Amino acid sequence: MGEKRFGPYFCGIDAAMDVISGKWKGLILWELENYGVRRFGELRRGLPGVSEKMLIQQLRELEEDGLVERTVYPEVPPRVEYRLTDLGRSLNTALEPLGAWGRDRIERIGAERVTPPTDTTEPQRNGAETDRHAAAG
Repeated sequence: MGEKRFGPYFCGIDAAMDVISGKWKGLILWELENYGVRRFGELRRGLPGVSEKMLIQQLRELEEDGLVERTVYPEVPPRVEYRLTDLGRSLNTALEPLGAWGRDRIERIGAERVTPPTDTTEPQRNGAETDRHAAAG
């Protein structure tokens, strides 16, 4: 799998950012927090713009860091499900204040928000109150 990250770190923020760095990790954490158990295809549809390769890499790193649990079922075709671990849920809790800061920033600068897709269609851009980063930060 990927390269293990064990520091050295300057501070706790540095260590935390090492685990959640990358464009997609926070959104993966958000998706799993809000929707619970997700199959790979569901995650991919919920994160428009992520490539299959990048999603696999980010999920593997989150799994290595103990934030996401991957369950493979011995079926044909194979079924793989992802869920947050207790550690992943605790990270989302720690990220909630950052998410609140981000929502305030969205309002302050008048940025567009992406409405998460409810099916396989592309997300719609509007000013809806839905926030893709609510639980993940």
